[in-house]
Amino acid sequence: MKQIILATNNSNKVREIRQMLQNAEIEVIPLMEAGIEADVEETGSTFKENAYLKASEICRLTNKPVLADDSGLEVDFLDGAPGIYSSRFMGEDTPYTEKNRAIIEKLDGVEDEKRGAGFVCVMSLVFPDGREFFTRGEMRGIIAREPAGENGFGYDPIVYIPEMGCTSAQLAPEKKNEISHRGEALRPMIQIILENM
Repeated sequence: MKQIILATNNSNKVREIRQMLQNAEIEVIPLMEAGIEADVEETGSTFKENAYLKASEICRLTNKPVLADDSGLEVDFLDGAPGIYSSRFMGEDTPYTEKNRAIIEKLDGVEDEKRGAGFVCVMSLVFPDGREFFTRGEMRGIIAREPAGENGFGYDPIVYIPEMGCTSAQLAPEKKNEISHRGEALRPMIQIILENM
């Protein structure tokens, strides 16, 4: 079993990534389980820069291969906001119910064709010998007029996926993993891990 440090303590991300890796003979160990106390500041201006900052810093601390992701929601009508600031939008401690409500309110009266939005995920894999790999995934939809669904987390209840006929939070976890931004980024990353470890 190949082992990789996962540069997060976000339990929702850990759960999703572990679900997608269960048949791949790859074990991810989140920071807390690895006994690592580190809070890497996300000072990058892109998802790629922030993912790399997290992966490279934890790799430097542990001298082990590290996988990190940076992800967020880009709303077309808001010029791509909240984007890389998705988790920090309105403050990190603000519940997502409030963040979701605020985004819906910002799009009040905006017609469907201008409500486009996409979840973006960039993954960074860094090895102690300096090798670096990146993958990117995106899942497009539109901002719903009301939150719906209990699955998922974060902004999932307000992103309606037209071809699925429901929000991201109404998808079964297995279906979400098939089409999600994180799934899109992780599938090629699995191949990279298997070929390089």
